[in-house]
Amino acid sequence: MTTSAPTQESAPPRPPAPPARRAAALLVLVLGALTATGPLATDLYLPAFPQIAADLGAPQAQIQLTLTAIMLGLALGQLLIGPLSDALGRRGPLLAGLAVFTLTSFLCALVDSAPLLIGLRFVQGVAGAAGAVIARAVVRDLFEGDDAARFFSRLMLVTGLAPLLGPVLGAQLLRLGPWQLSFVVLGAAALASLVVVVFGLPESLPRERRAELNLARLGATAGRLVRDAAFAGPALTLGLSFGMMFTYISSFSFVSQSEFGASGQQFALIFAVNTLGLMAGTQVNALLIGRVETSRRLAAGLAGALVSVAVLGALAVGGPAGAGALVALTAVFFVMMFSVGFVFPNATTLAISSQPASVAGTASALMGSLQFALGGGVSSLAGLTATGEPSLASMAVVMGGVGVAAALAFAVTARWSRRAAAKVR
Repeated sequence: MTTSAPTQESAPPRPPAPPARRAAALLVLVLGALTATGPLATDLYLPAFPQIAADLGAPQAQIQLTLTAIMLGLALGQLLIGPLSDALGRRGPLLAGLAVFTLTSFLCALVDSAPLLIGLRFVQGVAGAAGAVIARAVVRDLFEGDDAARFFSRLMLVTGLAPLLGPVLGAQLLRLGPWQLSFVVLGAAALASLVVVVFGLPESLPRERRAELNLARLGATAGRLVRDAAFAGPALTLGLSFGMMFTYISSFSFVSQSEFGASGQQFALIFAVNTLGLMAGTQVNALLIGRVETSRRLAAGLAGALVSVAVLGALAVGGPAGAGALVALTAVFFVMMFSVGFVFPNATTLAISSQPASVAGTASALMGSLQFALGGGVSSLAGLTATGEPSLASMAVVMGGVGVAAALAFAVTARWSRRAAAKVR
């Protein structure tokens, strides 16, 4: 049997060159705005939870389901939009998702019942998934290795502004008008993002690099990804860590105000300080790129998160009270968020970089879907108390269990990956 040299037609298409520094800075801002859509949608109305419950005549646990609904929508949406972006390109699915997200945001301001709000939030989540999944896929289209890790860290600096400003802005909006104003502002922000994409985000996946939209092949690709420890390990670690963080995000609004007597403004301030911890962690992580390998940075983040959650459990058992309790809790959550700032970009880099660009959308979708499904599902466990409302103790139990699971997932799958790599050699 004879072989011939590969022709130009059979050679795999070359990926586009990474953008220049100025273009990369603009790309960070554009993708950051897209990735921030989900966090802003989840965080902007958090200070208004008690007011929404009173206005719609619903228990607080039911209002918390509006948060779970958007998280599950974000999970399902990524499974749909990721593969579509691999087959159709990045811009089309992104523009459609942003348009639907904008419409549902305005409709949320018109609801008169909690079930209707829950349903709209689910649709909003499905549409909002386009921003997160396609932003990660675009990064994979243009960057690899440490360049990708560095870009993800910069992206999280911009993205971190959404959870930082969300509750603060939401608290101020409550001073200006009713809780519906938060959804009007969210719709306006989504509309602005839509305009930015139209004029500022070119297509990053040319036709020759797109995958055929084939359900059988898609299922085979998804099955391969799930069985690949190099992808599944970091993806599961990311999802579980997000569940730990989202338990804090979804529950602490109730806990701080009902258990510790904080006002909506105080909760917003505490939330902002802790989000600064997340942003600081991502930037310290970026400084360590090239000096400390990715897996070690991820391990350090997991260790820091476990220590902080252990201290949280001790505080819950000790029964802190008064203003000093809020200060202590802020310090604990700051350390946890700083540590998560190491986990997110490094787990994302390890998972996405382990796969070729032709399946980046599908890989990003699976990872994001797992992240939001665990975030929405795990966080709801904190409300399984005798009163039906989360407490500091229930938060500590859920966050501790999920944090340990994340560390185990990373350690076990990393060992499997090393064994597989040794067999190949």
